[in-house]
Amino acid sequence: MANHIPNKKKGKWGTGSALALMLTFGLALTGCGSNTTSGGAASSNNGNSASTNTASTVASAPASNESNSTSDSADKKLTVYTAGPEGLATKLIEGYQSKTGVKVEVFQGTTGKILARLEAEKSNPVADVVILASLPSAQGLKQEGLTLPYPEAVNADKLNPDWSDAEGNYFSTSASALGIAYNTNLVKTPPTSWEDLAKPEFKDQVNIPDPSLSGSALDFMTGYLSVKGDSGWSLFEDYKKNGVAMAGANQEALDPVITGAKGIVAAAVDYMTYKAKAKGEPVDIVYPKEGTVISPRPALILKSTQHEANAKAFIDYLLSDEAQKMVSDAALLPGRTDIKAENRANLDEIGQYQVDWNWMNENGADITEKFTQLFK
Repeated sequence: MANHIPNKKKGKWGTGSALALMLTFGLALTGCGSNTTSGGAASSNNGNSASTNTASTVASAPASNESNSTSDSADKKLTVYTAGPEGLATKLIEGYQSKTGVKVEVFQGTTGKILARLEAEKSNPVADVVILASLPSAQGLKQEGLTLPYPEAVNADKLNPDWSDAEGNYFSTSASALGIAYNTNLVKTPPTSWEDLAKPEFKDQVNIPDPSLSGSALDFMTGYLSVKGDSGWSLFEDYKKNGVAMAGANQEALDPVITGAKGIVAAAVDYMTYKAKAKGEPVDIVYPKEGTVISPRPALILKSTQHEANAKAFIDYLLSDEAQKMVSDAALLPGRTDIKAENRANLDEIGQYQVDWNWMNENGADITEKFTQLFK
């Protein structure tokens, strides 16, 4: 399906920055614990949703760069911070360890928690590789000079060029699409556009994720506004008037729809809905006819890594046939254009807004603040 390109009118919000976005996420997550898993044992967190048990401690990540030295004993180590999803993260880590013998220590958290942790550790970096659920966040890290370019990554030329950096600073190895998830027992005639959710028949029945907790939700809001400009805020204002509730991160917004406490999630992460449907839950998802936002999930190497060779080998593995098949099996869109998903809608079946990723990065912090104030 061809991209939908409405007339674009840029808004007048102030310029944001990677640091501003990190602080926005960090303030929202103050007091949240952060733990690490080792040997491929990921936490029970579902990707960029904010679960209360975001990570479980199996082995702590290195406390300082001294532990990340390039000595022979440290050469078989790698620390990865990942926004999941949990089952996929576990399989990817296990596959990489099996092929390389490198021991991987993992922090599993939301995009927001990862950014907050990077900010907290900026004077003493721990992570080697970061996988986020928001492309503008990766752009911000590049702009801050925190990424290590790897333009010669194996299979990088097969990635969707709109989702990855031409200079090799980040590689979107997978993506999700934002749609309208609904309870099939409660909603017999699914909405077909974003505007439908402001109609009286859906009053008080709709959740929307909190953009300060969900990178993909922020991608939807900034992407939508990058296309619609200032006038786009009227949609969210109408949502508020119709009783749409800001309900935590992605899984927290979806769970009440699964149970029937609510009927719909706006800006729902599609792979979570596909997974719930596959388990027999009464949920399904539609993509609005006017288009939606795709939320790529970029992986990147931090410039501060003490295990550069292992980090590059990990990126190569993420782009391999084996790993991309795992992505497809997890109901995500593969990052490579030559590999199709088998259990979900593919990219050419989803109408897309032509968003401005740079604008989204620059304005993310301001939009997060305005949106969360509106829905308080």
